[in-house]
Amino acid sequence: MKLNERSLAFYATCDAPVDNAGFLYKKGGRHTAYHRRWFVLRGNMLFYFEDPASREPVGVIILEGCTVELVEATEEFAFAVRFAGARARTYVLAAENQAAMEGWVKALSRASFDYLRLVVRELEQQLAAMQAGGCPPLPRRPRTLLPKENGCAVWSTEPSPAPVGTSPDSRPGPKPPPLPPRRRASAPNGPLDTASFSQLHEWYGQEVRALRSQWLRSQAQP
Repeated sequence: MKLNERSLAFYATCDAPVDNAGFLYKKGGRHTAYHRRWFVLRGNMLFYFEDPASREPVGVIILEGCTVELVEATEEFAFAVRFAGARARTYVLAAENQAAMEGWVKALSRASFDYLRLVVRELEQQLAAMQAGGCPPLPRRPRTLLPKENGCAVWSTEPSPAPVGTSPDSRPGPKPPPLPPRRRASAPNGPLDTASFSQLHEWYGQEVRALRSQWLRSQAQP
């Protein structure tokens, strides 16, 4: 694959957000010595520079088809980027501490398009399950939140005390809208457990729209 050096240099140093960046120790290809380089991860390309102020990268590693694994080396916190093939080169890198090593291993493992393809496939399967009616249960709300009705916070049913010398009807502020009805055990066209998300949304949306219209008419009346 041919790479345009000017385009790569621009992409490596542009102002777009990076996926990860920091110093790593890179083992030389011909020599066993480690050199401290500034690494920048953008997408599936791992650039390395002499220092953070460099205008052009020293090199780039295309991460497609690689595996990232921990290795034993003279340097602490070392890991390797390996590629399949007899003549493929293995890049041995070392971080400055345990946290940096774990962050780099995780970021590099997720940098390839193969990983993104698996993520998209998993999301598509979850979406298909939701559309088929197999929606996973919603996470529980903390008990400290206000009580809910159909997912919306409700006003307290107990009236607050009115100031001295005033009546309840003279207190300022708009009246709260009526509470939506509680969900029924079944829908007009069948039980809820066999209905799709779009059907549920349409059924309950009709009730909400009707109640909202009723409330707006009551507010418009003198």
